Amino acid sequence: MAVSGERGGVSGERGGVSGERGGVSGERVVVKIGGEVLAGPEAALLAADVRTLVDGGARVVIVHGGGPQATALERRLGLETRQVAGRRITDAATLDVMKMVLAGKLNVDLCALLCAAGVKPVGLHGASSCVVRAERRPPRVVTGGGPDPIDFGLVGDVVGFDLALLGALADAGYVPVLASLGADAQGGVYNINADIVANQLAAALGADRLLLVTSAPGVLADVKDPASRLPRLTVSDARRAIADGVVTGGMIPKLEEAIAVLGAGVGAIHILGRLAAGDLVREARAPGSVGTALLP
Repeated sequence: MAVSGERGGVSGERGGVSGERGGVSGERVVVKIGGEVLAGPEAALLAADVRTLVDGGARVVIVHGGGPQATALERRLGLETRQVAGRRITDAATLDVMKMVLAGKLNVDLCALLCAAGVKPVGLHGASSCVVRAERRPPRVVTGGGPDPIDFGLVGDVVGFDLALLGALADAGYVPVLASLGADAQGGVYNINADIVANQLAAALGADRLLLVTSAPGVLADVKDPASRLPRLTVSDARRAIADGVVTGGMIPKLEEAIAVLGAGVGAIHILGRLAAGDLVREARAPGSVGTALLP
């Protein structure tokens, strides 16, 4: 599905694509932070690295999820968590949980960590000026979900962004922090996987790089062996890894969604996790040095 929005809202000059050359000045960088990362001590290290990227001249937008925290709250409320192929099915009660967790506690806590690191964050969600425009996802067949279309309920597909708002914030020195909810003009609110929001936003911005920070250290040839991390993958490599069963579970949709936007002008997509201090910056400057860099 095409994602609209005026291009270049968080633009800057595209001269700072660094790789091994060092430096991130002028780069458009989207950072996606998974809920599992926000739950641990790595979140503070990540906030410090975002400060380094911003001080180095990068124009950063953050997207965050909160799946583990939502599941924990559902359990406390006596609600059933239903997933198909790593994707959450969202009914009305589950959507209320996602609002409380994503746009509430996690967004506030992440912004507080960024403030402590010297960053100027602005917390947003999909209904903030409809910054993430979405429409309800129709039933569809998904990899790992069997042959029949799956109705995911109140789950949205991204159809656009308010890039002017994001650009105005970036121009004023702020870092937008987006909870992964979408909204439509009729007042509908939708749960959206944070990877999808981050991928589509990176495509809409023509980002130089998208950094997907998760619990996994990257794409592994052997899921039980962190030392089997694959530093770099081409699109054909990634497709082969999915087809051969090397990649399983939640990493399948992560790679599929990344592949879909690499052809839309995103320079590189990095999958990394279990971060030490400075790892986010190191991966941005030398793709594949910390995680897995997915390249066209």
